[in-house]
Amino acid sequence: MAAYPPVVTGPASRVELRISCKGLIRADLLSKLDPRCGRTETIKNQHNPQFVKAIEMTYQFECIQKMRFEVYDVDDSVLSPDFCLGYTECTLAEVGEIASTQKTVALYVIIVSLRSLTKKLTNDQITADCGTITIAAEEISGNNQLLELQFSAKSLDKKDFLGKSDPYLDFARQNPDGTYSAVHRIPHVLKTLNPHWPAFKVQSRLLCGGDPSRSVRVRCYDWDEASSPDLIGEFFTTMAEMGQAAEGKTLEWEAIHPEKKRKKKNYKNSGTISLHSFKSTKLYSFLDYIMGGCQINFTIGIDFTGSNGNPRNPTSLHYINPSCPNEYTMALWAVGGVCQDYDTDKLFPAFGFGAKVGGKVSHEFPLNGQWDNPYCAGIQGVVQAYHQSLQTAELYGPTNVAPIINHVAHFAAQAAGTDQQGPSTTQ
Repeated sequence: MAAYPPVVTGPASRVELRISCKGLIRADLLSKLDPRCGRTETIKNQHNPQFVKAIEMTYQFECIQKMRFEVYDVDDSVLSPDFCLGYTECTLAEVGEIASTQKTVALYVIIVSLRSLTKKLTNDQITADCGTITIAAEEISGNNQLLELQFSAKSLDKKDFLGKSDPYLDFARQNPDGTYSAVHRIPHVLKTLNPHWPAFKVQSRLLCGGDPSRSVRVRCYDWDEASSPDLIGEFFTTMAEMGQAAEGKTLEWEAIHPEKKRKKKNYKNSGTISLHSFKSTKLYSFLDYIMGGCQINFTIGIDFTGSNGNPRNPTSLHYINPSCPNEYTMALWAVGGVCQDYDTDKLFPAFGFGAKVGGKVSHEFPLNGQWDNPYCAGIQGVVQAYHQSLQTAELYGPTNVAPIINHVAHFAAQAAGTDQQGPSTTQ
């Protein structure tokens, strides 16, 4: 039987889209907005939200990838058309277009940076100006680390008239055009001017795009439940600078409020922010493991319970049609056809469960009938053994996959215990 090869596509890159909006129209006249864009988080009480959660997608040069962005004012998880603040459409190529200068396209589309696009939001039900949405695209870096940081602050400005501030930190990385996109936000601490934030984790790919020298803006805000947050102060740093805290040093920055610094001659700062610890752990991709020599062993388990239907009946999932493979065969080729390329010997142990074999119910039997050697040569060999086993095994039950899972776990434990010098084996 011929194999079913995976679909081959052209070169592709992973990109992330970062979203911000300005001048969103109010849907509820008695409150500010809680907008959500695409699959981002919800930001409460903001007409000019900068969403932290990015939208990741695959960019393929040879494809026209049309996108539609809809912005909603949400009070729950339901995105009702009645609360749509506006939408816009573009292609991924538009967002990723490399332009040497800013330019205007079709009167209302503005390339604001090398990889950023601003468009007006529209809504057929609203005649007023709906505001704008900016989409900044950037290719995802392969160099990624998991960072763990712990901050505190001292003597922050008091922002609440009847009490102390509720401070939180907002992290943004610099774009090629000099603007900043929010990438991470840590929760507020209630009623304190000297907060100690819990340690948090963030990927270096998000914080600085894999570039340790890239500028990172850290802003301290006073959180307000019913209104927009108030800026306390900000400072600028880099991942490379923050990495000095990994050596046991405590780093300290002044929190500067730009407006206060501009207006007040004797202004010093709005408090100080300290970084007490910085831990970095390399995050490995699937390809890193493969390039490092990791072996992947592929084990197959097939359901032979009676719920699949009589194999002689064309409605059965196990029915063998000479002109068309059944669903189990297609699944074997679809999954196995990919996995077999990562297995050096291409010998796959294949088992069935939930059938009567030799008059006894078995929840783990080799498809080729050889307990001392349950390995099949390639996916083609697995398919042949599967077809042969349908002639000798009687579909029965119940469904019990535990014996096969335990068998695979035993294989993996053996490989990890006996191959001390080589990479671990995953099944």
